[in-house]
Amino acid sequence: MKPRVLVVDDEPGVRKALQRGLRAEGMEVIAAADGPSALKLAETGAFDVVLLDIMLPGLSGYRVLQALRAQGVQTPVLLVSAKDGEVDQADGLDLGADGYLVKPFSFVVLVAQVRAVLRRSAPDGSRGPLRIGSLQVDRAAREVKWGEEPVALSPREFALLEVLVGRAGTVVTKDELLRAVWGDEQAATRNVVEVYVGYVRRKLDAVGAGAVVRTVRGHGYLASDPQLDEVLTPG
Repeated sequence: MKPRVLVVDDEPGVRKALQRGLRAEGMEVIAAADGPSALKLAETGAFDVVLLDIMLPGLSGYRVLQALRAQGVQTPVLLVSAKDGEVDQADGLDLGADGYLVKPFSFVVLVAQVRAVLRRSAPDGSRGPLRIGSLQVDRAAREVKWGEEPVALSPREFALLEVLVGRAGTVVTKDELLRAVWGDEQAATRNVVEVYVGYVRRKLDAVGAGAVVRTVRGHGYLASDPQLDEVLTPG
C-alpha cells in the first residue's frame, strides 16, 4: 500500500507542486492549508508522515506539532520553513520534529528525507493495529480483518475506516472525513463520503461486522464495538 503523506502549506502553488511530486513518487497525499485543519487531520493518526510548514494561518506549525506530541500522536513530522536560523531548527527538533527542511529546498532531498523517516518509523510500533471488538485494522500492512476473516477494501475505503476506527467512540463529521480522506480534491463532496461509507458497510456486512460503523443522524458517523453497545444499551 502507498505511504500516506499529509502536506501542510498555506501557499497553493507549493501545496499543489508537492502533491503532484509525491504522488509521482508513489505516495498518497492529502493537503491542508492552515494550522487548525492540519491538526484535525494529523491527530487522527491516519498518516505515515506529515510535511508541516511553520508559518500557517490560525495555528503555527510549532503549535500544531506541540499539540500532536502532547496528545501522544507520534506520526513523523518534517518541518518546512523559510526560517534558516539554528535556533529555529533547534526549537522545532526540541518540540518533537523528525527533521527540518529550509525553503527553497531540493525536491530530491525532500523525498529522501520522507523515505528516511518512513524507514525509521516502520519498526517502532507507533502505527500498530487499531481494534474495535473483533475488528482489526492493521495500519502497517493495510489489512482489515473481522476475527480471522479478511475484509478486502480499496485504498480509499481503508483510509476512511482507519479514520473512523482511530477515533472510535467519537462522532466524526462528513466534513472531517472529507478532509482526512480526500483532502482538497475539488471533485469531492459530502455525497462521496456517504457513498464510500456505504461501500465500507457492505463489505463489513459480508463478514458480519456491519454494525461497527453507525450513522449519528445530523452529525456524522461513529465507530464502536456492537457487542459492547448491546451490553451497555438498556433492553
